[in-house]
Amino acid sequence: MMWRDGEILTLRRNWGPPGRRCAELVVRVTAAPSRADSLQVDRRLRAIAYETVTGIPGVGEEVRMDVSALDRGLGTGGHAMVVARPGVLPEDPVREGHLVKARYMPDQVMVAGVDEQGAVHHELLCAPIDDLTLEGTPVVIADLHSALPAILAGARATRGAHDQVRAVYVMTDGGALPLAYSRTVAALRRVGWLAGTVTSGQAWGGDVEAVSVHNALLAARHVLGADLVVLAQGPGNLGTDTPWGFSGVACGDAVNAVAVLGGRAIACLRVSQADARERHRGISHHSMTAYGRVALTAADIVVPGLPGALGEQIDAQARELCGPRPRGARHHRVDTGVDGLTEVLEEAQNATGIRLSTMGRGLHEDTAAFLAAAAAGRYAETLLHKQAPEAA
Repeated sequence: MMWRDGEILTLRRNWGPPGRRCAELVVRVTAAPSRADSLQVDRRLRAIAYETVTGIPGVGEEVRMDVSALDRGLGTGGHAMVVARPGVLPEDPVREGHLVKARYMPDQVMVAGVDEQGAVHHELLCAPIDDLTLEGTPVVIADLHSALPAILAGARATRGAHDQVRAVYVMTDGGALPLAYSRTVAALRRVGWLAGTVTSGQAWGGDVEAVSVHNALLAARHVLGADLVVLAQGPGNLGTDTPWGFSGVACGDAVNAVAVLGGRAIACLRVSQADARERHRGISHHSMTAYGRVALTAADIVVPGLPGALGEQIDAQARELCGPRPRGARHHRVDTGVDGLTEVLEEAQNATGIRLSTMGRGLHEDTAAFLAAAAAGRYAETLLHKQAPEAA
């Protein structure tokens, strides 16, 4: 870890519910190691402070920061992180919960888990393993956090303002661990597009905390009342240009979890028309591997109907993905049109205040990425319509 001390110059913005806010600050470096060759004294930095961890520091206050990711020029992780306020000792929080997340890190957090002994819903989750299921609930599984608003836009597109999907987001621990880091989730909650959030594994900060993806999915359905679940890692992802070395490999594990719990797994494909890396053009190798190799149970693979050479490439890759497999059940190919979805996505940006962006590319720079996600949401909504009871 690389450390710097600094003075808070301004509070740029903050987001999230009281008690769980994330603040973005401008900080002037006041002290650096004697041999530091970057981020030296007087440098202005953007820094993040989590209210749950340190409280929100004020202008003029001294803070200690970790600058490791910032020094390496990372994208999503390109902030300094406030780890301590030497002049302020925050009050002890209300003691509740016995789950430790970000375990054995200096800034580990204690949370009240939905599945821990003594919790209100512990008895519910203690039901015999085959008695508590997802009851066929559609679960859209996506590699990147940036797909979340596009999936919801697609799911909402054909419904009226008073007949909207009750959607819950399950955040896994492949990207950011604090849910508060996501401005997207804060905006989606603010406009009512998300009914709630669940953080699983080492991720923390959701409305509901769960130890595993399995209990997170069950809590989304039976505690938060979801009729649609979107599961994806938090902001940021990790890739190494090796066949198995990327955080999105967990999408395949999620397909298996949804199946064993009696849900409907819907695979949102990671698609790009503009990524400079050939392995991510068309259907990304992340989706081909996670769904084609890791997932052993069948999922609905939503294939967006895109025109031209890109559409032909995606069609060929989808035929491979949905063909016979040496291990695992054969996936179900679902061809879904994208007519009108670009306009839906543009309207979504206006309605939520979220600028759609994936790997630094906006809606009109990599339209295919967002159309693929919106198509998955559109298809999920059709399943809800089929499940809905007929009017008397």
